[in-house]
Amino acid sequence: MKKYNVAILGATGAVGQEFLELIAERNFPFNELKLLASERSAGKKIEFMGKTYTVEAATAESFKNVQIALFAGGSASKTFAPIAAAEGAVVIDNSSAFRMDPEVPLVVPEVNPEAIKSHKGIIANPNCSTIIMALALKPIHDAVKIKRVVVSTYQAVSGGGKEAIDELTNQVKAIAENRPVEAKILPSAGLPKHYQIAFNLIPQIDVFVEGDYTKEEMKMVHETHKIFSDSSIGISVTTVRVPIYRSHSESINLELEGPLSAEAAKKLLAAFPGVIVEDNPAEQIYPMPLFTSQRNEVFVGRIREDKSVAHGLNLWVVGDQIRKGAALNALQIAEYMVDHSLV
Repeated sequence: MKKYNVAILGATGAVGQEFLELIAERNFPFNELKLLASERSAGKKIEFMGKTYTVEAATAESFKNVQIALFAGGSASKTFAPIAAAEGAVVIDNSSAFRMDPEVPLVVPEVNPEAIKSHKGIIANPNCSTIIMALALKPIHDAVKIKRVVVSTYQAVSGGGKEAIDELTNQVKAIAENRPVEAKILPSAGLPKHYQIAFNLIPQIDVFVEGDYTKEEMKMVHETHKIFSDSSIGISVTTVRVPIYRSHSESINLELEGPLSAEAAKKLLAAFPGVIVEDNPAEQIYPMPLFTSQRNEVFVGRIREDKSVAHGLNLWVVGDQIRKGAALNALQIAEYMVDHSLV
């Protein structure tokens, strides 16, 4: 099998580390591997598959002779993605920088793999919550067109980075030890107010934009329309940060254009790649973040008909946002390109 020179930008972060774990786990065919990060992380040593790699500071010269560049996300994407693409690499980017660019495909491989072929050097990975929702919507939308989606997300603190994870841990310890609680990170760094997340919910992720929706909420709207190539789907989103470490959950209410029973929906979802149905109310079986963390699949349960509207369905969807919601989705794009001789 042909092997490829691969670069990982953001190699020391959570998504970058997940890339490494998945490359080893899935036996991705790499030849040379470059681990890139900011100046601050340059020089760090990372042990991977029996070899010690030194993390390099990303520069304009970093992408020479690289065929596949996996970007973990962040502001560096705007600078380095065009440079890497100009050097001949295919960039698969986890940031939001290129998602709504009409020249850049936005891809969930199980949903719209055909979009990969239209790339011009950069392919965008959707928002983690969008990816998780898209897998649950696709088989239903293919069977009976979705008219409207109302989704509320319950997003783990790891979506806010390592600092948010540490803040939850420190706050829980402070409460247990009857010490004052400090809040410096959530709902988002850089905002004038920060709130305790331990034993609390924060109904704000990212900044507020037009109409008092958050940027995170509008990402799910616009990205879903682009992935499905259908802007006629009505989508309303509320995103909430919850005090768990990993794996996002979503309560999704669907209004369809025609009838689809809960039993038929279960069969469609169970047959769809990347989806596992866990739905047995009598045995109290349903997806939970605790048991979906570190898993590659998106889990769907609590599938039931909504009798308050014609052709309505309710779904409870859970997925690991660092795996399928970020690193795995990007690596699956690379795998698709390798399998179809597109790189």
